[in-house]
Amino acid sequence: MEHSHTDATTPGGLVGGYIRLMDRLSGATAFLAAAFFIAGVVVVCQMVFVRYILGQSTSWQTEFTVFSVTAAMLMGSPYVLMTGGHVAITLLPDAIGGVIGKLMRLIAALVGLGFCLALAYASWIYVAEAWHGGWTTGSVWNPPLWPALLPMAVGITLLTLQYVAEILRGEG
Repeated sequence: MEHSHTDATTPGGLVGGYIRLMDRLSGATAFLAAAFFIAGVVVVCQMVFVRYILGQSTSWQTEFTVFSVTAAMLMGSPYVLMTGGHVAITLLPDAIGGVIGKLMRLIAALVGLGFCLALAYASWIYVAEAWHGGWTTGSVWNPPLWPALLPMAVGITLLTLQYVAEILRGEG
């Protein structure tokens, strides 16, 4: 089910404000995800042109594309959760319905939230280690690694916060 920013079922007060804030942030990161994806597509086209039309070698394009498309996936994940675009198997909760069905959805959302919390924590540690350690990719291009890891930490953190919003919204 797609949520709108003016959803009549969104509660008021602090909880409603949090849900609306997360919905806006998730929408904004969806645009950022699209920009990352477009950048990856443009660089692939440039790489094909340079390699096959000009006959020159490429050094950074493949790595950049992997990083940008991965960033697109991770930064877009909060929006996908918010709009219900993710894969969900709800046959049993839908068939049972009522309070038990809602409880099953809540338990599933809490498990997802717990997984995202752990992944967000580990991601920020990984980014910090890459930053402080001066890690690079080790490729011919050899850029610093932390900028490629940062969208993972930010995206998973925002996904975690969007999970909280969905649980508060009652969609969990």
